[in-house]
This record gives sequence, C-alpha cells and structure tokens, in this order.
Amino acid sequence: MKKQLVNPERPNLFEDTFDYDSVPRILFDGKILEEIDGELITFDPKEAIGRELVISDTTFRDGQQARPPYTREQTVKLFEMLSRLGGPKGVVRYTEFFLYSEKDRAAVEGCRDLGVEYPRITGWIRAEPGDFRLVRDMELGETGVLTSCSDYHIFYKLRKDRRRAFDDYIRLVETALEAGVRVRCHLEDVTRADIEGFVLPFVQRLAEISEQVPDELKVKVRLCDTMGFGLTYPGATLPRSIPKLIYKVTNEGGIPPERLEWHGHNDFHKVHINAASAWLYGCDILNASLLGFGERTGNPPLEAAIIEYMGLKGDDAGIDTRVITEIAEYLRNEVGVAVPADYPFVGSAFNMTRAGIHAGGLERDERIYNIFNTEKLLGRPVRVAITDKSGIDGVVKWVNDFLGLEGKERLGKIQLVKIGRWVVDQYEKHDRVTAISEEELVEQIRLHLPKHYERLSLKKAKP
Repeated sequence: MKKQLVNPERPNLFEDTFDYDSVPRILFDGKILEEIDGELITFDPKEAIGRELVISDTTFRDGQQARPPYTREQTVKLFEMLSRLGGPKGVVRYTEFFLYSEKDRAAVEGCRDLGVEYPRITGWIRAEPGDFRLVRDMELGETGVLTSCSDYHIFYKLRKDRRRAFDDYIRLVETALEAGVRVRCHLEDVTRADIEGFVLPFVQRLAEISEQVPDELKVKVRLCDTMGFGLTYPGATLPRSIPKLIYKVTNEGGIPPERLEWHGHNDFHKVHINAASAWLYGCDILNASLLGFGERTGNPPLEAAIIEYMGLKGDDAGIDTRVITEIAEYLRNEVGVAVPADYPFVGSAFNMTRAGIHAGGLERDERIYNIFNTEKLLGRPVRVAITDKSGIDGVVKWVNDFLGLEGKERLGKIQLVKIGRWVVDQYEKHDRVTAISEEELVEQIRLHLPKHYERLSLKKAKP
C-alpha cells in the first residue's frame, strides 16, 4: 500500500515514549517468537515487565577482580550509595562479597553496620567445605557457590568428570541448606556447557532439593556467560542462545524466574543487551557492577541496568538517578578511577556536543540533541565544547549557558560574532589542535562583553 504524506499542524514528538523529564519508555506491540525443540514458543515482553525485576550487584566481587582493591572505607561508602540508588523498594536487591581475607570480612562488617535493608549482603565461595565455613562464621543468610558447568572447566580446570563435579556441588548445597544458608549456584561458563547432558540434570536436582526446604532457602541459579558468548538472536542455537537457555532452565529445569539470575561479560560488546534481554525472556535478576567493572572486559554496567529498568517499567520505583553521578564523581575523585569522557551517563563529556549544528539545535530546543533531561535526572546539564567544529552556534550556546542568560536576555550570533571570529582564528591562523578552555572564553567575554562580565563578577562576589 502506497503511503501518503501526513502534514500535521503540530509536530508529533512521540511523547508517550520520549517524555523528556523521564527515561525514554521501552514499549512493545507484539510477542517474541522462538522455535525450541521444533515447537514455536512465544515470549511476551509485557508479561516480563510485569514481574518483579531486580538488580544484583557484583561490584565488590567480580568488580574487584578487574581493578586495585577498594579500601574498607571506600567499600562502605559505595555500598551506602548503592542503597540510596536502589530506592526504598530495593531495585538494587543484593550484593556479593569475597570473604577470604580479613580485609574482605571487615568490609562486610562495615556495610552491615549501616543497617540498611537493601542491598542484602551475600557471599561468594567455591564449592569446597572449607570455603563454606567462612560463610557460616560470617553468619550470612545467602552465598553464591561457584558450580562450573562446561566441560572446559570441569575437565580442564577442576580435573574432574561430570559425575564427580555434580556430586561435589550437590553435597555443598545440602550442607549449606542444613546450616540454614540459602545457596545461589553460579553456573560458570554456561554458554559453552552441555545443556541437556549436564545443566538440566543439575538444575532439576536443585529444584527437587528446593521442594524440601522453606521458601527463603530455595536454591537460586545464576546463569554465568563467563566469556560473553551469549546471543539474543532468534534462531541461535544452544548453548549460546539466551532465549532457549532461559526457557530450558525455567520450563524443564524447574527454576522459576524469581530464582533465576543472569551474569554476563562484555567480550563481544553484548553485555548490556544480553542482560536486559534475559529480563525479557524469563530471568528476574540482572547481575551488574558499577561502571561495568569486572573480569577482563567487564560485567553489565549497573547504572545502565538502572536506566533500562526505568525504561521498561515506566516507573522510577523511588530510584534517585542523581546518585549515579554522585557515585561516578566519588570513583573519579576519591578512588582515582579513570572514567572515559564519553562513557554513557557518567563520563565528563557524555552529554557534551562539539559540532556547531548540534549546538545550534540545542540552542533552539534542548530535546533535539539530548537523550533526556540530564540536568533533572543526573544533575548534569547539557554542555558544549568549543573547537574548530563548533562554529558560531557553539559559541552562542556556550556563552549564554555560562552567563546563565534565559529567554529574551540570551545573546544572538551578531552580538557574539567577535568571539566567534577569535575562535575561528585560533584554528585557521594559529593551527590550534586543542579545545578552547573555559578560562580563554571567559577572557573573551571580558574583552567583548564587558557589561556581562562585570555582572557575572558581581554575582560571583556575593556571599
């Protein structure tokens, strides 16, 4: 059918999706189809969104494997900020800790002393009785247990066969449950594992054991895409297919969505989309770390998971997104983390434009070139950097924003032409290759806009 041009009197801004003061909504108008074992299976994203989706944190476990260790004080501060970020409903529901060193255990005690409800503190151990004693001694109510499931790990790392690994894992699970500790089995390297021959028999046994214990002790399963091999593509085969993997574990393995967790890595640049897709395909818990720190290429970024949650749910659940900026500034200024300038949501220049045509658009309507109201949601107003690509539009935007001019007070191109000419000359006559600094632009304001400079100086001088 040939379509006819529609010429509305008012622009269609799709504001049901792009409400500027909120995270853009993620909306669905159909079901996702996937053929599994010759049967066409439907996944309804709307049903997934209706479940209680939550985030678990691995900043202090997997995240610690990718960088110098946090001090006790840094761990406690980051934990406190995670609690505020997750809000009163505990969207950031759990976090996990190593327990091996005295420093690890002191950090756990420091976080406990805060007395916050969320995130709940859990441990991480290998499937060894000696490791479990650490959990018992710390009196933790839940611990992750490394239950590697691919033959790469079982045969070559553990030097066992499948039967011995299976029995050792189950023995440790039963020991923990007898002690009143909930177990979260980490199926390491699941996207290279024999799903029918090892994973399903193992999780089915976990489901059987869970039937014999109270709800608060029922075993959880974490699907660990250790090497980032997971795929969301329809028609992809097991063990890499995320839809098929989650379907098998929930429908044949007997592990319900609320006890199923996804843990990914970014080796193939798929870490966030794989994790978010796991939510949609039947996994309620998304494991992530602050700024995506994790072994090798990293884990799903927790701040991205927060934004994704809000987009899917259409609800902030009491989340204070400005804490994302607070965390980034703390990591940068107090911990010494080098945050890439263009890193989404937290980089120093993530919402900064250098192109003149973009600056001109921002001057007309900020929504044109800003993802959402970053000043409201992240405490980060949109910014312009002045380079050889900025043009007069970039200068106009920068000067007006710096001077805090609004409405009719804002200066136009003609009033700022001399500053614009000076910028052009820096690159055309002096072969400059760096951006213009704030100090240099302020000096140009002093020279060419003396009244505005004087007013700005008086404003800053007021106590």
